[in-house]
Amino acid sequence: MLETSARLLRLLSLLQTPRDWTGPQLAERLGVTTRTIRNDIERLRSLGYPVHATPGVAGGYRLGAGASLPPLLLDDEEAVAVAVGLRTAASGGVSGMEETSLRALAKLEQVLPSRLRHRVNALHAATVSVPRTGPTVDADVLTVIASAIRANERLRFDYRAHDGATTRRDAEPHRLVHTRGRWYLVAWDVTRNDWRTFRADRITPRTPNGPRFTPRPAPDGDVAAYVDRTLGTATWRHRARVKVHASATEIAARLPPAVTIEPIDDRTCWLNVGSDTPHTLALWLGMLDTDFEVADSPELAAHLKALAARYLRAAAS
Repeated sequence: MLETSARLLRLLSLLQTPRDWTGPQLAERLGVTTRTIRNDIERLRSLGYPVHATPGVAGGYRLGAGASLPPLLLDDEEAVAVAVGLRTAASGGVSGMEETSLRALAKLEQVLPSRLRHRVNALHAATVSVPRTGPTVDADVLTVIASAIRANERLRFDYRAHDGATTRRDAEPHRLVHTRGRWYLVAWDVTRNDWRTFRADRITPRTPNGPRFTPRPAPDGDVAAYVDRTLGTATWRHRARVKVHASATEIAARLPPAVTIEPIDDRTCWLNVGSDTPHTLALWLGMLDTDFEVADSPELAAHLKALAARYLRAAAS
């Protein structure tokens, strides 16, 4: 039988798992009686741990949220994961979190067993972090956005575009996405009646939030894929619609996710493509290694003619 202090720690560890435990289950795990379990539950409550009890056959004990943060028990893998996460947070990305993350990391490393401290330090020593040079997002902004998502409330905010122009937005927030070192909000823009992706560091929330709304299905059925696609096309300065003489299945393997493919028949498809310049787009289309027709871009056609003449001269020489 475990000593009282060791038993309390073991009991606390079990209660921190996301499930309900009946008295007999806990008693069997700890090798004690259900009466002892009830007494230990009361001891934990006196120490500030909010242990909730649900009566009945389907009831049990569960550790709930309290008014203050009690000590947590972490297993080895959880402790290493938290330490690595805190080191990552300390490297930036969310303004105001660096110092807080370092303080929490120092407290954690102080109590880590030697074997775990060596694992964390080894990972840190073998890892090189590239200094951030891009914009950071305020932690309070992320909290406001996340709260609106959880409450299904419209988010009202000022949004600063790439050119510095600021507009007021009214949107139904869906998800926050962290990718490519930045935070993005995927939301249904009420004014524009369409899905939009907003950089969180350019958002200035307005309070209070708007009315509640019924959440819509995720755009494209996959938020991550939607963000990846929209970010891939957002920087295109030149766009074109091209008819390709190859099947959509055949050509899809040669294209990045940002390119939209529209099948025509078994042998042709439309591509909505883009690039920074028509010259770069002309070179890229040549790498598809198949015949194609430009539908709506005289500028792209002119660059294709210039490239064709250059290649003919090179072949003649």
